[in-house]
Amino acid sequence: MPFRARPRRLLRRSLQLLLGLVLYGVSLALMVRGSVGVAPWNVLDTGIARLVPLSLGEVVVAMSFVVLLAWVPLRERPGIGTLANALLVGTSTDAALAVLHRPDALGVRVLLMLAGVLLCAVATAMYMGADLGRGPRDGLMTGLVRRTGLSLRLVRTSIELTVVAAGWALGGTVGLGTVVYALAIGPLVQPLLPLLEVRRPDRSPGQRLAATSTEASAATITSTVVNRSSVSHCSRSTSTRPS
Repeated sequence: MPFRARPRRLLRRSLQLLLGLVLYGVSLALMVRGSVGVAPWNVLDTGIARLVPLSLGEVVVAMSFVVLLAWVPLRERPGIGTLANALLVGTSTDAALAVLHRPDALGVRVLLMLAGVLLCAVATAMYMGADLGRGPRDGLMTGLVRRTGLSLRLVRTSIELTVVAAGWALGGTVGLGTVVYALAIGPLVQPLLPLLEVRRPDRSPGQRLAATSTEASAATITSTVVNRSSVSHCSRSTSTRPS
């Protein structure tokens, strides 16, 4: 690959990562202002925010670093995108909440929630496609899968049920949006990820498929990203490397 092409590709990946993380925070703010339920992890964030003298965005940032501490025994390695994720999502959430207000009409609030889910799918595909490091929560799931040997579906479901239950007990926002997010985020991200993936010439097509499939699994879209002929290959890749 020509030397000049590398900085251009890295610049694109970096800008796509940053934009994706900012939009992710905005999507969270849209769902919060919709007040009809937020994503599973954000149920816990909203519950904690009710009890501590911190804004929701500050709680998101704090919880990201708490989750990163769990990476240590799992021997996961953060990337630039991991640290950017921990810092930018919460910051952009607070910025968006400062200019968005909760509408009174239920129909408008449902539309805000749906817009938040759609924007979250775009944002997820953008930061995953940049391939500069998984988010703290994605890394926790894939790290546990690699260390325990359990299926990613079981690990993900167990973690998200735990955080939803804990968040609900703390007064977090559980509702229609939580269910819509859980059911829709995978099918929405699946067609977007190939479009927004920044191709890396240092990887063969098989390596790109394995890496993309593993990261997509962390976003709960394994079954829709890979076909039956590549399932066994992806399983071997997941068991031998975290990303």
